[in-house]
Amino acid sequence: MGHLEKRFMEREELIRVLLLAIMSGEHVLLVGPPGSAKSQLARAAAELFGNEPYYDYLLTRFTTPDELFGPVSLQKLKNDEYVRLTDGYLPSARFAFLDEIFKANSAILNALLSVLNERVFFNGRQKQQSPLLFLMAASNELPEDNEQLAALYDRFLYRFEVEYVKQISSFELMFQAPNTPLPTLLSTDLVKQLKSQAAEVQLPDALVYMLFQLKTALEEKEYVLSDRRYHKIGHSWKISAAIHGRSAVNVWDTVLTPHMLWDFPEDLVELKAIFDTLFQDMLKREMEQELPLLQYNLTVKKWLEKEDELHAFQFKKEIGGALNKDAAERLKATLEDCRTELEETARSLRGRLVSWQEKEKKLPEWIASQSIFLQHPEQYAVKFTHLRIQGERILQSIQGLYRTLFDREIPGIIYDYTL
Repeated sequence: MGHLEKRFMEREELIRVLLLAIMSGEHVLLVGPPGSAKSQLARAAAELFGNEPYYDYLLTRFTTPDELFGPVSLQKLKNDEYVRLTDGYLPSARFAFLDEIFKANSAILNALLSVLNERVFFNGRQKQQSPLLFLMAASNELPEDNEQLAALYDRFLYRFEVEYVKQISSFELMFQAPNTPLPTLLSTDLVKQLKSQAAEVQLPDALVYMLFQLKTALEEKEYVLSDRRYHKIGHSWKISAAIHGRSAVNVWDTVLTPHMLWDFPEDLVELKAIFDTLFQDMLKREMEQELPLLQYNLTVKKWLEKEDELHAFQFKKEIGGALNKDAAERLKATLEDCRTELEETARSLRGRLVSWQEKEKKLPEWIASQSIFLQHPEQYAVKFTHLRIQGERILQSIQGLYRTLFDREIPGIIYDYTL
């Protein structure tokens, strides 16, 4: 990522999407104006894999299948065999870049679909296996309401809108970017190894549920994704887990998900907001061992439901009101249980919140270690602050309830809420 970032300014997030896509064996569609270094980035990514076969082409509505898939063999044609000579063309490439892909005509589309999805090129009567690992496509515009183009569009799991450089610092660095060949740092064997490891990675029920919640939330907003796309999203999470050496997917493997959701770039902001809500909930679940907010919440809810009854009992005791003996004994025991549980819960929660504050001091470093695909770890640290604030609100609720029932503070509980 560092090598690519030195050459392509303001492309940090795209570079992360690009590399995860390559490792997942998925394709990327870039939407943006000409001259934004899309083809250069595709070639540079291929360079990281050494001298693997690379193919690029600019499509127009007049592009013929011969230009993309190779000419028909005249020698074979004499023998009534319709076979293309594919060496040096798309069916024999490991990496490829196709510009203005949605200008492909119907004569090209069907062959392109099978190469992208099944890695198969139908060469005459033969099924020719394509070594294609990754294809990046670009377009200045999105496909119109065309069934064939919609099928092609769905083949691109990752989508990214590219813009021109905006910052003056990036503009200056653009003229100083290195143009020497990139070193060979990756290999197709590594991709195969990750694919094999990902097959053993577990997708926990909680993450499956998160993906289903995402599906439900999107459909409520009338965003509909195919089952194939959801399946591939889950697979990309597994690849991320394998890259990080994890045996099971966790919430940090999902951070690039918004780029797999949109059909139109203008929808990305809303889709990110929907995803972020689910991400925060999932983060809360995954941090339960360190800060079990759900458990503490249940304790507070349990005693808040009994607050009126216990407060009335305390009031009657103070004014000497008459009480049924059995009811009095029961309420006395309940009140003692309440006192004990509130004190224990408050001490436990306070201790965890103090430890959490210490953790927050080193959060960016810890978060960065969870995923190489995070561009700004410090922004995710805010999500942990939100969890602490929720914990502090629970502690305040416990203290307030305790004061109401027992007319004093919980012994030994001092916490600084001003941090």
